[in-house]
Amino acid sequence: MRLQKYMALCGVASRRASEELIKNGQVQVNGKVVLEMGTVIDPDKDRVSVDGKTVKPEKRKVYIMLNKPVGIVTSLKDEKGRTVVTDLIEGVDERIYPVGRLDSDTSGLLLLTNDGELAFKLTHPSKRIFKKYIAIVEGLPNKGELERLRNGIKIDGRVTSKAKVKVLKNFGEDSILEIEIFEGRNRQVKKMCEAVNHPVKKLKRVAFGELQLGGLESGNWRYLNDEELASIRSL
Repeated sequence: MRLQKYMALCGVASRRASEELIKNGQVQVNGKVVLEMGTVIDPDKDRVSVDGKTVKPEKRKVYIMLNKPVGIVTSLKDEKGRTVVTDLIEGVDERIYPVGRLDSDTSGLLLLTNDGELAFKLTHPSKRIFKKYIAIVEGLPNKGELERLRNGIKIDGRVTSKAKVKVLKNFGEDSILEIEIFEGRNRQVKKMCEAVNHPVKKLKRVAFGELQLGGLESGNWRYLNDEELASIRSL
Protein backbone atom coordinates (compact mmCIF):
# COMPACT_ATOMS: atom_id res chain seq x y z
CA MET A 1 0.00 0.00 0.00
CA ARG A 2 1.27 3.47 -0.84
CA LEU A 3 2.39 5.42 2.18
CA GLN A 4 0.09 8.43 1.64
CA LYS A 5 -2.94 6.15 1.25
CA TYR A 6 -2.09 4.38 4.51
CA MET A 7 -1.72 7.72 6.27
CA ALA A 8 -5.16 8.78 5.04
CA LEU A 9 -6.66 5.51 6.32
CA CYS A 10 -5.09 6.27 9.68
CA GLY A 11 -6.86 9.62 9.81
CA VAL A 12 -3.63 11.60 9.66
CA ALA A 13 -4.78 13.81 6.77
CA SER A 14 -6.12 13.54 3.24
CA ARG A 15 -3.86 11.87 0.66
CA ARG A 16 -2.78 15.22 -0.75
CA ALA A 17 -2.08 16.68 2.68
CA SER A 18 -0.22 13.48 3.61
CA GLU A 19 2.00 13.98 0.58
CA GLU A 20 2.93 17.41 1.91
CA LEU A 21 3.85 15.88 5.26
CA ILE A 22 6.09 13.41 3.43
CA LYS A 23 7.73 16.18 1.39
CA ASN A 24 8.39 18.12 4.58
CA GLY A 25 10.27 15.19 6.13
CA GLN A 26 7.70 14.67 8.89
CA VAL A 27 7.03 11.00 8.13
CA GLN A 28 9.11 8.03 9.20
CA VAL A 29 8.85 4.36 8.25
CA ASN A 30 10.50 2.02 10.73
CA GLY A 31 12.30 5.00 12.25
CA LYS A 32 13.70 6.38 8.99
CA VAL A 33 12.51 9.57 7.31
CA VAL A 34 10.85 8.96 3.95
CA LEU A 35 10.68 11.65 1.28
CA GLU A 36 9.51 9.72 -1.79
CA MET A 37 5.84 9.83 -2.82
CA GLY A 38 5.85 6.34 -4.33
CA THR A 39 6.97 4.58 -1.16
CA VAL A 40 5.08 1.32 -0.62
CA ILE A 41 4.65 -0.15 2.85
CA ASP A 42 3.30 -3.34 4.38
CA PRO A 43 0.70 -2.25 6.98
CA ASP A 44 1.15 -5.54 8.85
CA LYS A 45 4.93 -5.23 9.18
CA ASP A 46 6.03 -1.61 8.81
CA ARG A 47 5.71 1.04 11.52
CA VAL A 48 4.68 4.47 10.29
CA SER A 49 5.03 7.57 12.42
CA VAL A 50 4.35 11.26 11.88
CA ASP A 51 6.46 13.73 13.85
CA GLY A 52 7.62 10.78 15.94
CA LYS A 53 4.13 9.54 16.80
CA THR A 54 3.09 6.10 15.53
CA VAL A 55 -0.12 6.11 13.51
CA LYS A 56 -2.59 3.28 13.01
CA PRO A 57 -5.90 2.96 11.11
CA GLU A 58 -8.90 4.44 12.91
CA LYS A 59 -11.43 1.81 13.96
CA ARG A 60 -14.42 4.18 13.87
CA LYS A 61 -15.12 6.40 10.87
CA VAL A 62 -16.38 9.88 11.72
CA TYR A 63 -18.21 12.31 9.41
CA ILE A 64 -18.85 15.85 10.60
CA MET A 65 -20.40 18.99 9.13
CA LEU A 66 -19.11 22.31 10.48
CA ASN A 67 -20.40 25.82 9.81
CA LYS A 68 -16.99 27.49 9.69
CA PRO A 69 -16.94 31.10 10.85
CA VAL A 70 -14.88 33.81 9.18
CA GLY A 71 -11.37 34.05 10.65
CA ILE A 72 -10.94 30.32 11.34
CA VAL A 73 -8.13 28.59 9.44
CA THR A 74 -8.88 25.37 7.52
CA SER A 75 -5.92 23.41 8.80
CA LEU A 76 -4.84 21.11 11.61
CA LYS A 77 -2.12 23.51 12.78
CA ASP A 78 -1.27 27.15 12.18
CA GLU A 79 2.20 28.66 12.40
CA LYS A 80 0.76 31.99 13.50
CA GLY A 81 -1.20 30.47 16.36
CA ARG A 82 -4.60 31.24 14.85
CA THR A 83 -7.66 29.15 15.66
CA VAL A 84 -8.04 26.17 13.30
CA VAL A 85 -11.20 24.30 12.39
CA THR A 86 -10.43 21.29 14.58
CA ASP A 87 -10.28 23.59 17.60
CA LEU A 88 -14.05 23.97 17.20
CA ILE A 89 -14.70 20.22 17.35
CA GLU A 90 -14.88 19.09 20.98
CA GLY A 91 -15.59 15.63 22.34
CA VAL A 92 -14.34 13.71 19.30
CA ASP A 93 -11.48 11.33 20.11
CA GLU A 94 -10.71 10.35 16.51
CA ARG A 95 -8.16 12.36 14.58
CA ILE A 96 -10.18 14.13 11.90
CA TYR A 97 -9.19 16.56 9.15
CA PRO A 98 -11.04 18.84 6.70
CA VAL A 99 -12.19 17.67 3.27
CA GLY A 100 -10.89 20.39 0.98
CA ARG A 101 -10.65 23.88 2.40
CA LEU A 102 -12.30 27.24 2.85
CA ASP A 103 -10.27 30.44 2.99
CA SER A 104 -9.97 32.16 6.35
CA ASP A 105 -12.33 34.93 5.20
CA THR A 106 -14.88 32.47 3.77
CA SER A 107 -17.53 30.91 5.99
CA GLY A 108 -19.91 28.01 5.68
CA LEU A 109 -20.14 24.28 5.13
CA LEU A 110 -16.98 22.28 5.74
CA LEU A 111 -16.75 18.50 6.05
CA LEU A 112 -14.31 16.83 8.43
CA THR A 113 -13.61 13.10 8.62
CA ASN A 114 -11.03 10.40 9.22
CA ASP A 115 -12.18 8.45 6.16
CA GLY A 116 -9.27 9.02 3.79
CA GLU A 117 -10.73 7.11 0.86
CA LEU A 118 -13.98 9.05 0.90
CA ALA A 119 -12.19 12.36 1.35
CA PHE A 120 -10.01 11.61 -1.67
CA LYS A 121 -13.02 10.81 -3.84
CA LEU A 122 -14.98 13.88 -2.72
CA THR A 123 -12.14 16.22 -3.68
CA HIS A 124 -11.17 14.56 -6.96
CA PRO A 125 -12.10 16.75 -9.98
CA SER A 126 -13.39 13.76 -11.96
CA LYS A 127 -16.33 13.41 -9.56
CA ARG A 128 -17.66 16.86 -10.58
CA ILE A 129 -19.32 17.48 -7.22
CA PHE A 130 -20.92 20.90 -7.14
CA LYS A 131 -20.34 23.28 -4.27
CA LYS A 132 -22.84 26.11 -3.82
CA TYR A 133 -21.81 29.54 -2.56
CA ILE A 134 -23.66 32.72 -1.67
CA ALA A 135 -21.54 35.76 -2.58
CA ILE A 136 -22.09 39.42 -1.88
CA VAL A 137 -20.29 41.29 -4.65
CA GLU A 138 -19.65 44.90 -5.48
CA GLY A 139 -21.82 46.35 -8.19
CA LEU A 140 -24.60 44.93 -10.34
CA PRO A 141 -23.39 42.31 -12.88
CA ASN A 142 -24.96 42.68 -16.30
CA LYS A 143 -26.09 39.85 -18.60
CA GLY A 144 -22.77 39.70 -20.42
CA GLU A 145 -20.76 39.42 -17.21
CA LEU A 146 -23.07 36.73 -15.85
CA GLU A 147 -22.68 34.73 -19.07
CA ARG A 148 -18.91 34.97 -18.81
CA LEU A 149 -19.08 33.50 -15.33
CA ARG A 150 -21.42 30.73 -16.49
CA ASN A 151 -19.51 29.74 -19.61
CA GLY A 152 -15.98 29.79 -18.19
CA ILE A 153 -13.56 32.58 -17.50
CA LYS A 154 -9.78 32.64 -17.65
CA ILE A 155 -8.06 32.84 -14.28
CA ASP A 156 -4.46 31.94 -13.50
CA GLY A 157 -3.90 31.05 -17.16
CA ARG A 158 -6.73 28.50 -17.41
CA VAL A 159 -10.40 28.77 -18.27
CA THR A 160 -12.78 27.64 -15.55
CA SER A 161 -15.42 25.00 -16.22
CA LYS A 162 -19.01 26.05 -16.68
CA ALA A 163 -20.70 27.32 -13.54
CA LYS A 164 -24.26 27.94 -12.42
CA VAL A 165 -24.76 31.60 -11.54
CA LYS A 166 -27.87 33.59 -10.73
CA VAL A 167 -28.63 36.92 -9.10
CA LEU A 168 -30.64 36.51 -5.90
CA LYS A 169 -30.94 40.19 -5.05
CA ASN A 170 -29.67 43.64 -5.88
CA PHE A 171 -29.42 46.14 -3.05
CA GLY A 172 -27.84 49.55 -3.12
CA GLU A 173 -24.59 49.24 -5.03
CA ASP A 174 -24.10 45.53 -4.28
CA SER A 175 -25.56 42.20 -5.42
CA ILE A 176 -26.10 38.78 -3.90
CA LEU A 177 -25.15 35.93 -6.23
CA GLU A 178 -25.68 32.19 -5.97
CA ILE A 179 -22.71 30.43 -7.58
CA GLU A 180 -22.19 26.69 -8.08
CA ILE A 181 -18.85 25.24 -9.17
CA PHE A 182 -17.41 21.74 -9.10
CA GLU A 183 -13.76 22.70 -9.39
CA GLY A 184 -11.72 23.46 -6.30
CA ARG A 185 -9.09 25.88 -7.55
CA ASN A 186 -7.48 28.33 -5.14
CA ARG A 187 -9.84 31.21 -4.31
CA GLN A 188 -11.76 30.35 -7.47
CA VAL A 189 -15.07 32.12 -6.80
CA LYS A 190 -13.30 35.29 -5.71
CA LYS A 191 -11.02 35.30 -8.75
CA MET A 192 -13.94 34.68 -11.10
CA CYS A 193 -15.85 37.63 -9.71
CA GLU A 194 -12.77 39.85 -9.76
CA ALA A 195 -12.27 38.96 -13.44
CA VAL A 196 -15.64 40.55 -14.29
CA ASN A 197 -14.93 43.56 -12.05
CA HIS A 198 -17.30 42.60 -9.25
CA PRO A 199 -15.05 41.76 -6.28
CA VAL A 200 -16.48 39.55 -3.53
CA LYS A 201 -17.20 41.33 -0.26
CA LYS A 202 -18.52 38.28 1.59
CA LEU A 203 -18.57 34.56 0.70
CA LYS A 204 -20.31 31.59 2.27
CA ARG A 205 -20.55 27.94 1.15
CA VAL A 206 -24.05 26.61 1.75
CA ALA A 207 -23.99 23.21 0.00
CA PHE A 208 -21.60 20.41 -0.92
CA GLY A 209 -23.23 18.02 -3.37
CA GLU A 210 -26.55 17.06 -1.76
CA LEU A 211 -25.43 18.22 1.68
CA GLN A 212 -27.08 21.44 2.83
CA LEU A 213 -25.82 23.72 5.59
CA GLY A 214 -29.41 24.49 6.57
CA GLY A 215 -29.91 26.07 9.96
CA LEU A 216 -26.60 24.98 11.49
CA GLU A 217 -25.35 28.07 13.31
CA SER A 218 -21.93 29.60 12.74
CA GLY A 219 -19.24 27.82 14.76
CA ASN A 220 -21.44 24.78 15.44
CA TRP A 221 -21.01 21.26 14.13
CA ARG A 222 -22.90 17.98 13.94
CA TYR A 223 -22.44 14.42 12.72
CA LEU A 224 -23.86 13.56 9.31
CA ASN A 225 -27.01 11.47 9.51
CA ASP A 226 -27.43 8.16 7.67
CA GLU A 227 -29.24 9.73 4.73
CA GLU A 228 -26.55 12.39 4.25
CA LEU A 229 -23.78 9.82 4.54
CA ALA A 230 -25.46 7.66 1.92
CA SER A 231 -25.73 10.64 -0.41
CA ILE A 232 -22.03 11.53 -0.28
CA ARG A 233 -20.98 7.90 -0.61
CA SER A 234 -23.12 7.66 -3.75
CA LEU A 235 -21.14 10.55 -5.29
